Amino acid sequence: MMDILWILWTIPAVIAVEETLMDSTTATAELGWTVYPVSGSSDNSWEEVSGYDENMNTIRTYQVCNVFDNNQNNWVRTKYIRRRGAQRIHVEMKFSVRDCSSIPNVPGSCKETFNLYYYESDSDAATRTSPAWMENPWIKVDTIAADESFSQVDLGGRVMKINTEVRSFGPVSRNGFYLAFQDYGGCMSLIAVRVFYRKCPRIITNGALFQETLSGAESTSLVAARGVCIPNAEEVDVPIKLYCNGDGEWMVPIGRCMCKAGNEAVENGTVCRACPSGFFKPTQKDEPCMQCPINSRTTSEGAINCVCRNGFYRTDSDPLQMPCTTVPSAPQTVISSVNETSVMLEWLPPRDSGGREDVVFNIICKSCGGGRGGCTRCGDNVQFLPRQLGLTEPRVYISDLLAHTQYTFEVQAVNGVSDQSPYSPQYASVNITTNQAAPSTVSIMHQVSRTVDSINPSPGPSPTSPTGSSWTTSCSITRRTNRNITARPSGARPTRWSSAGSSRGASTCSRCGLAPWPASDATVANSTSRP
Repeated sequence: MMDILWILWTIPAVIAVEETLMDSTTATAELGWTVYPVSGSSDNSWEEVSGYDENMNTIRTYQVCNVFDNNQNNWVRTKYIRRRGAQRIHVEMKFSVRDCSSIPNVPGSCKETFNLYYYESDSDAATRTSPAWMENPWIKVDTIAADESFSQVDLGGRVMKINTEVRSFGPVSRNGFYLAFQDYGGCMSLIAVRVFYRKCPRIITNGALFQETLSGAESTSLVAARGVCIPNAEEVDVPIKLYCNGDGEWMVPIGRCMCKAGNEAVENGTVCRACPSGFFKPTQKDEPCMQCPINSRTTSEGAINCVCRNGFYRTDSDPLQMPCTTVPSAPQTVISSVNETSVMLEWLPPRDSGGREDVVFNIICKSCGGGRGGCTRCGDNVQFLPRQLGLTEPRVYISDLLAHTQYTFEVQAVNGVSDQSPYSPQYASVNITTNQAAPSTVSIMHQVSRTVDSINPSPGPSPTSPTGSSWTTSCSITRRTNRNITARPSGARPTRWSSAGSSRGASTCSRCGLAPWPASDATVANSTSRP
């Protein structure tokens, strides 16, 4: 089965961490950057002066304004900047540019832009002449243009409009680098330069902790970072990762960590806290702890289930969220209806089912007719319909009991947890006494003799009696029509007759008188009855 990727495209909004490598506004003395041409040897050089930022704080700046001379090539180089492991460098520049059109008699060589360069080095080895002041070996980052330029002049001097531009470059691999700014015919002031790199910040998301991670070398780079599950959490499906892009932003999360069983996520998913007392969580899922169901409790914090209280139980198939249940009370109002050696029992369900819906009934049969003052379990010959155990309906038919015998029937109520209780099921009992059992029928009748209008039958084996009582045998003649068999004695119409015999004595049969119809086609039926 393929691994499931948990990709969540929404990550809590966090700001990229910016680590400053150099900030000109923090200088408490001269910046001391290197200029070309050398200051003093020409009026074309950049000049370091004191100025003010937009908040009127005193800062050190560099300015140049040689707009009336052609072919300007004025450079200023920062001091050596160590990269501190960064692969991509960002440069924030604040500057002002004079509008060429606001300068009287300015030649067409006036510019409102400047160039930004960088040069990598493993050590601070630059001199006034090295590296050479040209694009190669310097690497050009971009030509910087002002969004706004100033043109007004008041009594206090120039009214400046400060522009802010950010550029980045990489990858860088040496221990450090220099920055350089090239003027080629503008009137401008470099007010502030801040050099920094970006990191994706420390973050807890998807149940995992990700430490600060340096951004990639390119703006489109994605740097993979492995997360570590927060305490009491575990990874789900795949190793959890986040990717840090070139702007120091986390994106494309893969995988996740979930709080272990017995713990829940709190504080926006940044902490897995043990379930408090009285609560539980059975599995590792993104869900809160649940309160213990009725009749159960926990024994400690961080529970994965709740223990049933004394007298209450749970089956293996019961969900852990289900209340603990108990055994049912006894059935109510047992009613018996005796018919000779059988009985119908009916009852009402127990008043208390124990909180379950799987209540069934068992029948315990005891015979108390032994004359010894005790009762014994009924034999296997006793029949229960539909069955003796596990009755789902409150009724049962019991047959094949002994005649003239006292019985006690216990109707037990049980449910799914009865087998966990140390006590026997509760029951309701009823006492009954059976009546005389019915005799068996006379199975065979023999014809001894017959005449035209009579027949003399004799029964076969004597009918049996469960108690050994004597019985009488009787017979009866019934008439039935049979179109296939006819008898035509003189003066008689075609008919067929049958005789029925029954017992009414000590296994003897008296002569049965017959009406004057054909006896040759008569059949004998028999029965027995008590005198």
